Amino acid sequence: MPAILRDRKLSLLLLLGVCAAGPAAVIHFFGGREVQIDSSVHFLPIAVSAGLAALAAIALTLVGARRGDGRSVIVGTAFSTMAAMLAVHGLTTPGILVGDNGVVAFSGAATLPIGGAVLALAAVPELRRPSAVRPLLWIQALVLLAIVALGVAGIGFPDLVPSVPETSSPAALVLLALALCFYGVIAVRAARTYLLTRRRADLLVVLGLVLLAAAVVPALVMSFMELGWWLGHLFELIGIGLVGVPVALDLHRGAQSRPLAGDLCGTELVAAADAFLGPQVRALLRRLAEKDTYTARHTRSVALLSVQVGEELGLAPARLRELAIGALLHDIGKLSVPNGILQKPAALTGEEFAVIRRHPDWGRELVLQLGFGPQVARLVSDHHERLDGSGYPRGLRETELDLETRVLMVCDVYDALLSTRVYREAWTPERALGLLRGEAGTALDPRSVEALERVVARPDERRARSAA
Repeated sequence: MPAILRDRKLSLLLLLGVCAAGPAAVIHFFGGREVQIDSSVHFLPIAVSAGLAALAAIALTLVGARRGDGRSVIVGTAFSTMAAMLAVHGLTTPGILVGDNGVVAFSGAATLPIGGAVLALAAVPELRRPSAVRPLLWIQALVLLAIVALGVAGIGFPDLVPSVPETSSPAALVLLALALCFYGVIAVRAARTYLLTRRRADLLVVLGLVLLAAAVVPALVMSFMELGWWLGHLFELIGIGLVGVPVALDLHRGAQSRPLAGDLCGTELVAAADAFLGPQVRALLRRLAEKDTYTARHTRSVALLSVQVGEELGLAPARLRELAIGALLHDIGKLSVPNGILQKPAALTGEEFAVIRRHPDWGRELVLQLGFGPQVARLVSDHHERLDGSGYPRGLRETELDLETRVLMVCDVYDALLSTRVYREAWTPERALGLLRGEAGTALDPRSVEALERVVARPDERRARSAA
C-alpha cells in the first residue's frame, strides 16, 4: 500500500479502488450470512454515529458561519442532516421507544444518500460565497425541523410512515445508484486533494467516504437478518468519524479543509507550500531565501507558473505535486554557489559562469541525499537542458526530457526574462513570449509555450500570482 501511494503514476481510480477493496471484499464474502442479533444492540452504534456526526456538524457550522465560508456550512449541514436522521433511526428501533414502525426503515435507508447529496453541493461555487451563508443556515434549520417532525410522527403514530423503500426494490436500487454517484463524486474530489497534498488526514477522508459509500449498499439491498446489514452500520460509524474528525480538526487549527470540496489548485499548493509540501521543502526554501532573496523569489514565481501550465496541460495530481516540488527546488543547488558569484553586481566572467552551471548537479545531489524521489531530482538536474541538446549540464535531447521538465524549462526562461539583471533591463511579457515562440520546436517545447501563453493571458493571472 505505501509503495502504491508513492507512485507518481497513481491515478484517482486506482487510489479509490485500493481504498474500496477491503470493505467490498468483507461485504461480498461475509455479508450474506444469516445472524440473530437483538434489536437493542442496534441502538448503541447508531447513537455513537449520531454523536460523531453532531459534533462535526456543530464545529463545521459554527466555524463556517463565523468565517463567512459557505463551503464549511454546507458540509456542516450534511453532517447535521445525517446526525438527525441517525438519531431518528436509533430512537425508532423497535423495542427502544416504540414497536414496529416504518420510520426506522425509511431513516436508515435515507441517511447516507441525503448526506451524500448535501456533501456534493460543496462543489457548487455559488454556494461557497459569504452571501450564501445565511440562506444555508436557514435551510439547515428547516431540514432539521423536518427530520424532528418525522421522528415525532414516527414515535407518536408508528403506522403513519410506511416501511419504504423495501429491500432491493426498484426504488431502493434507484436510491442506491444515486447515493453511489454522490459519494463517487465526493470521493474523486477528496482523492485528488490527497494526491496533491499527501496529508494523512486527507487520505483518512478518502477512506471514510469509501466506507460511507460501502455502507449504502447493505442498507438498501440487505435485511437486518444478514451480517452485511450490520457491517454496513459499522462502516457508517467508522466512515463518519474518518470524514468528520479530520475536517473539524482542520477548521479548529484555522486551516481550510479541502478534501470534501476538492478545489485545491496548483497555485495554492505552491503558495501554501509550508502546509502542503512538507517540512523539508519549507526548510530548503528558507535557507535559499537567507542566501539570496532574488533566487528565492524567482523559484517561487517559476513554481507558480509551472503548476498553472501543468494544470493547463492536464497533468495528473501526483505528477502536478512533483512538478510543484521540483520547481520550488530547481535552483536549490545555488546554495553551494559562493555568495561572491551568486550576488555579484556585474556580469559574470567565464570562470564564474562555469561555477554557476554546476548548480543543477549540486541540487540533484542534495535532493537525493534528503530523500526526494527521482522525478524531483530530474527536474532539479535538467531544467537548463534544451530539446536540441544545447542545454546543460548533460546536453540532453528531446527524447530524454519528460513533459514536466519541458514545462519547467519554459517557465524558468520566461520568469528570468521578466527579471531585471545587472547586465540588462527586465523584458516585457510580450517580448519574452516572442522569444519563447521563436525557440519553440527547437530549444523549447511548443506545447508548453502555447500553454504558458494561455495562462499569462488570463485577466486574473498576475493578480493571483502576486497574492500567492
